Amino acid sequence: MQNIIFDVDGTLWDTTEVVAKAWNRAISEVGGTATNITSSVLKKEFGKTMDVIANNLFSDASERTRKLLLEQCCKYEHSALLENTDNLLFPDVKETIMKLSEKCRLFIVSNCQSGYIELFMKKAGIEKYITDYECFGDTGKVKGENIKLIIERNNLDDVVYVGDTQGDYEATVFAGIPFVFAKYGFGNVEDCYLDISGIKELLNLY
Repeated sequence: MQNIIFDVDGTLWDTTEVVAKAWNRAISEVGGTATNITSSVLKKEFGKTMDVIANNLFSDASERTRKLLLEQCCKYEHSALLENTDNLLFPDVKETIMKLSEKCRLFIVSNCQSGYIELFMKKAGIEKYITDYECFGDTGKVKGENIKLIIERNNLDDVVYVGDTQGDYEATVFAGIPFVFAKYGFGNVEDCYLDISGIKELLNLY
């Protein structure tokens, strides 16, 4: 295993409490929906593309309002995460990524909005350990397509994807690579190459 591609939410950190407050602030300002966002609600939605999340959460709003809500939610989310001083990383994430980077190349692919991965890497202090990254917000492509894009762009072979949802697994099936299930995350999966209870278990694969 020479290359590892990571998911972000539910795999490397948990921002749902911070994000829920930011999204409720946006909802109170924009209006047009009766939705109340909680951490548990977000854990069921994170991992999906942003447009799908908006359609799911704001189904009672008009298409125009859903767009406005999503824009404002992302704006307040970004600000809230920048200002947050709590450690939102799962245990051993930074240390494990530092050690893994000595043995293989590391990548990130997420269904998030533009700028989110950059924000995550800055907050986690891991920018120099990540070779490349891609997201839905930048390409308009779903996760499986972005995984393929990272593989092609970096001429990767011997690669796995580490994620925490069924959608992550399905993306790896599309991309034709093994899936490592982070079972400490937000979701459940029907199948996987292997599962881990904590990220530092990846070090045992060497």
